[in-house]
Amino acid sequence: MSARVLVAGIGNIFLGDDAFGVEVARKLLARSWPDDVLIKDFGIRGLDLAYAMMEPWDLVILVDAISRGQAPGTLYVVEPEVDDSAPRSTPDGHAMTPEKVLELVKSLGGQIPRTLVLGCEPAQFGGEEGCIGLSEIVEASLEEAAQEVERLMTEGLSIKTQAAA
Repeated sequence: MSARVLVAGIGNIFLGDDAFGVEVARKLLARSWPDDVLIKDFGIRGLDLAYAMMEPWDLVILVDAISRGQAPGTLYVVEPEVDDSAPRSTPDGHAMTPEKVLELVKSLGGQIPRTLVLGCEPAQFGGEEGCIGLSEIVEASLEEAAQEVERLMTEGLSIKTQAAA
């Protein structure tokens, strides 16, 4: 692979299934990757992620828990759009959704690379008290999610190459 790829695990390990992205990043980090692929656990550090996205990436894959009303453990792939007309608010570096991270990159003057979000429908976030550990159903989706990241890298870059031709 000659293109630069960033895979960012997002989530809070103290809020149950919100740690999905972090756990997928951990699983991916146990594998070997070419030098042009960066897998990183950003956790709740949305501001750090926004600054990392300012670098010249060919593809960014954000991995996060996403509630879309389907069965827990369901995986989604979304290509988010940034609404340039949306009012800018002061970012909270510890509570940033993928969309807010992209808005922050734009507000900092950065160019958003091709970005895909791999999400997983959560079963629980642990309530007010929180909890550590994924639900069984979300944990069971980790290997499939890791394989999906690999597929997205291959397909996402080939789509970009075809569009440039």
